[in-house]
Amino acid sequence: MIKEGKAKVYTKYLTFKTEKRRDLIRITDIVKQTVKESGINEGLCLISSMHLTSSIIVQDDEEGLHEDIWQWLEKLAPFKPDYKHHLTGEDNGDAHLKNLLVHLQVTLPVTDGKLDLGPWQEIFYAEFDGQRPKRAIIKILGI
Repeated sequence: MIKEGKAKVYTKYLTFKTEKRRDLIRITDIVKQTVKESGINEGLCLISSMHLTSSIIVQDDEEGLHEDIWQWLEKLAPFKPDYKHHLTGEDNGDAHLKNLLVHLQVTLPVTDGKLDLGPWQEIFYAEFDGQRPKRAIIKILGI
């Protein structure tokens, strides 16, 4: 199906400051509301972390699975003192590697003016080195 119309772009910034170094924040409702605000009927919604020590993921909202994800990430990129990155004065080498494992951003479809998610799909901001303000961007493109 081809729909014609003038392409539009809508942008919204989110700011997070987690109390913990590591956190998972469900942002599905914020993204859905942003799609509604955009007035875009057909297109794509990009949600991207603007920091290299956090990510955006799409996953099931189930606590056991969340713990499995944290354990998997910690096994592959453990918090430890001897990363070369730490020679710069930082202590978040593991957070950068965790970001690489789950990616910086996601792109999701917008259909009939709504975010087009599967039945168990939820959107999360994943923080790996928190306790300071960080931003994410929502950019919706379409007609």
